[in-house]
Amino acid sequence: MKIERKVLYHSSANRQAAQESKDYTSTIDGFFGERPDVQERCNLFSKLIKKFLRLFGLKMSRIQHDDPHRIVSGLTAHRVNVVFDVGANTGQFAKSLREAGYSGKIVCFEPLLDAHEKLRNRFDRDEKTLIHPRTALGDASGSININVSRNSVSSSILNLLSSHSDAAPESAYVDTIETDIDRLDNVFADYVTEGDCVFLKIDTQGYEWNVLNGAEACLDKVDGLLLEMSLVPLYDGQRLWKDILHRLEGEGFFLWQILPGFSEPTSGQTLQFDGVFYRT
Repeated sequence: MKIERKVLYHSSANRQAAQESKDYTSTIDGFFGERPDVQERCNLFSKLIKKFLRLFGLKMSRIQHDDPHRIVSGLTAHRVNVVFDVGANTGQFAKSLREAGYSGKIVCFEPLLDAHEKLRNRFDRDEKTLIHPRTALGDASGSININVSRNSVSSSILNLLSSHSDAAPESAYVDTIETDIDRLDNVFADYVTEGDCVFLKIDTQGYEWNVLNGAEACLDKVDGLLLEMSLVPLYDGQRLWKDILHRLEGEGFFLWQILPGFSEPTSGQTLQFDGVFYRT
C-alpha cells in the first residue's frame, strides 16, 4: 500500500513534517505492503487485537448483515424463546436461525409428505426443534387438498396464478395431495408455557390470512411475526400486503423489518417481500 504526499519546503517545519510522513509511509508499507507474507501479518495483527481484548473480557466478531442474522437480532432484542415455523418445508428457515445464533425452541409445521420427512430427519438430534405431526394450519380443522409444486416451496392450498408461474416456472403444480388441517388456536398451548416470548413465522404461499384467522384466540400471546406479503396477486384469493399490514397494526403490531423476497426476473419488479412485526 503506497501513501504519497507532495510537500512544499517553505520552512524547516515543513521539511520535518515531510520526513515524518516518509517515516510513517515506510512503517505502513513495511507492515501491510505488497509482500508475499502480507496476509500472514494481517492475521497476526488480528490475533494480537483479539488477545488484547480478551484481557478485558471483550470479544471481537464480524458484524453479519444477512437476513437470518437480522431476524435473530430482532429475536434477541425482544427476548423471544419460542418460534413457530408455519410452512417449514424441509427446515430452511429453522436451520438459518440456528446458524445465525438462535438457541431457543422452534416448533415446525409442514403438510407435504416428502418435506415433512426431510424436516424430521434434519432435526432428529436437535432437542429444541420440535416437529409437529404432518398438518397444514389454517382457519378450520379436518382435511384439505394441497397443491404440490415442482420446487416444493411454492406448494399451496390456493391455486397458482400466471403472475407467479411466469416469473418462476419451477413453481408450477405437479400433484395434489390430501392433508390434515388445524387451527393454531388448537395446538398453541401444547408448546407454550407462561412467560414464554413467542414469534410466529407464516410462510404458506398466499394462505397467511387463513392462518391468522385460525389464531384469533392465541394471537394476543404472540410478540412478533414474520409473514410473506405480496404486492401483486400470486395465488387465487390471497390477501395482499396492505390488508395484512392494516390487520396487524389493528392487533397492536408495527412493521419492524422488510426483507427482500420474490422478484420478476426480467423486469426486476418486486412481487413479494417478508415483513417482520413486533408489538408496540
